[in-house]
Amino acid sequence: MFFLLLFFLIVSTMVNPSVIKLTLPQAKGEQTVAKKMITLTMTADKQYFIDDVPVTLDQIGPTLQQKVAGVEDPSVVLRVDNALSVQDLVNVVDIGTQLKVKMILATTPVVAQQ
Repeated sequence: MFFLLLFFLIVSTMVNPSVIKLTLPQAKGEQTVAKKMITLTMTADKQYFIDDVPVTLDQIGPTLQQKVAGVEDPSVVLRVDNALSVQDLVNVVDIGTQLKVKMILATTPVVAQQ
């Protein structure tokens, strides 16, 4: 019984805390990020979330500005569903550019076929 409890505790810590379902675009390059970042998620039906908190498109700018206040070299990870248009992505990147926030696009790695 103890081993089952230990197993589930270990596995539950490995689960991604973000439960918003997305299909991320794929990329061959791989880069990992070590410092704490703000996550901005855009779903296929154009719902926006900042750190899993729902916001509207108009609220993204003020909410990001509050989150990056006093942070040195702020960064935002963009989790954008691959079904969205490039214009949807550009609209959000423009907000980050106005706030002088570095934005990083999250992707899934390409699986090599043999």
